[in-house]
Amino acid sequence: MLIRRAHSWRLLLAAALAFGAGQVAQAQPLPATSASAPALAGAPTEGVDPVSRFLTERGLINTRPVVEAAQQVKDKAANLASELVLSAMNFLGVPYRMGGTSRESGFDCSGFTRHVFENSLGLILPRRAAEQANMPGMLQVNQAELKPGDLVFFNTLRHTFSHVGIYIGDNKFIHSPRAGGVVRVEDMRMAYWQQRFDGARRLPAFNKGQALPPNLGTIVRNGAPGTAEGAP
Repeated sequence: MLIRRAHSWRLLLAAALAFGAGQVAQAQPLPATSASAPALAGAPTEGVDPVSRFLTERGLINTRPVVEAAQQVKDKAANLASELVLSAMNFLGVPYRMGGTSRESGFDCSGFTRHVFENSLGLILPRRAAEQANMPGMLQVNQAELKPGDLVFFNTLRHTFSHVGIYIGDNKFIHSPRAGGVVRVEDMRMAYWQQRFDGARRLPAFNKGQALPPNLGTIVRNGAPGTAEGAP
C-alpha cells in the first residue's frame, strides 16, 4: 500500500514540478567528484563557506562573467530541485526514530533532510535542524517565495528551528514528524504549521538566475544527534 502511495505521489509531483518550471524536469546526474577532477581556475576553496565549495566542485560556479554563470545555474536549477524532491518521496512511510539517519534505522526530522540532500546531491548537511538553518551559504527565503527543494523550519519545541522538512510545492512539505509517526506529506496552510513556521532556506543552485558568490566552501560533516520533534 505504501509503495503504491509513494509511487502515486512521485507521479503527481513530477507532473507538478514540470508544469511549474515550464519544462520537463528529467534529473541529470551530477558529475562525480574525485581527487583527479580538475579544479576550476581562479576559484579559491580554502576558508570559504560549505555550500559555495560544494557548488564549485559540482561545476555550478565558475570564473566566467556573472551573466553566463547565472544562466548556467538557471539551466540546472529545476533538475536539481526535482531530483531532490523525488528522492525525498521515495521515503514515504519510513518510521520516525530519534537519532535515525537511514531508511533501515528510521529518521528523525533533520536526519531525514540530511539523508535526502546527501543521497540526491552529495551535499552533507549539519546534523541538527538549527544547524541546517544556520548553515553558511544557504539563502533565506520568505514563505510566499518558496520553491520545491527548499528547507522549511518550524518551532515545535518552544525554540526556533526545532523541526525541519523539505518543501515540495503547492504549499506542501515532506518530513519525519515525531515518535510513532512516519515520513509523510503535510499542508503548510494547516493552523498548526502556520503558527509555528520559522522560515526557509534554499541551496543557491535552486535560485534560478541569481548571481552566486565566487568563493567556495567545504562540505559539512557533523554527526551529532538531532533533537526530538514536537510535530502532531
